[in-house]
Amino acid sequence: MVLHVLDALSELSLERVVVVVGYRSAEMTKLISAGAPPGLELHFVEQPLARGTGDAVAVALTEFPDDDMMGNADVLVLPGDAPLLRPATLRALVEEHQGGDAAATLLTAILDDPSGYGRVVRTEQGNVERIVEDRDASPIELEIAEVGTSIYCLRQSLLAPSLRRLRPNNAKGEYYLTDVVEGLVHSGYVVGSLVVGDSLETTGVNDRAQLSVAEAELRARINEQWMRAGVTMVDPSSTYVDVTVNLDEDVTLLPFTYLVGKTRIRRGAVIGPSTRIVDSVVGERSRVEFSSVSGATIGMDAHVGPFADLATGSEVPDAFETGPFFKGVASRDAGSAT
Repeated sequence: MVLHVLDALSELSLERVVVVVGYRSAEMTKLISAGAPPGLELHFVEQPLARGTGDAVAVALTEFPDDDMMGNADVLVLPGDAPLLRPATLRALVEEHQGGDAAATLLTAILDDPSGYGRVVRTEQGNVERIVEDRDASPIELEIAEVGTSIYCLRQSLLAPSLRRLRPNNAKGEYYLTDVVEGLVHSGYVVGSLVVGDSLETTGVNDRAQLSVAEAELRARINEQWMRAGVTMVDPSSTYVDVTVNLDEDVTLLPFTYLVGKTRIRRGAVIGPSTRIVDSVVGERSRVEFSSVSGATIGMDAHVGPFADLATGSEVPDAFETGPFFKGVASRDAGSAT
């Protein structure tokens, strides 16, 4: 999920990206570094104890040079569990913030069911007054449909002193970043807001049900991107293409096709139905049907399947036909499994 957030950030002009890690920090740092978008320089900082979002941002600020705190720089704060964020939304938030005189600008959403989210409390004039967490909200506040998304653009020179004033006076005993909003307002600063056009973008992932919703949306986006690039999908709803897969134009994917990992499908190939390919290369105009392929290389004009099983290291030469129920490594001189 963090990598999807970093993908969205990679399209913005940023001077520094800091990732806060906690549980299994060494492992997370390694995985995130390996999968991060090229050209995005990451700095990692560990939050030893999970003491809330305010504490996490305070820890992150230790990775910013002290002289940055005196300038007019802005800080964009995002949660790591919002994989559906679009770069255009983040860009709009930054532009909204920098186009006004706000000390902070919130990205908010209007939800039919705001349960579990912090509510945006406004003054009678419609200005942002504070954000109250769900478990700390009054019955009247719980009726508010506008919620905070945990996504902010803040004036950096005001952020650090605001964080130092936070107190864990809430039901969870944590330092809430949301309390910075109320502190800034009480100090006489303006806090702006931008309502996201599609609330699905800001959906957080806190359980398996929310994960399923996010994955379905990401699959739909990836499939649409490839179809607009010239890939044919007979049934997109039953086609899974991993974000790391590379497809040429004029590839055809039949129903129940699963392409995973660093798979490359060349122009004119037909994959499926009911085929799973992992970390493999399929050559131009080749056909793979009702088969499982992992770590294999398939040449041009080949026909794999039905019901073939190519394991790691398998190589299918150009124009080779495996026949049904093929297993093992193909060669030009062998017509059966080895």
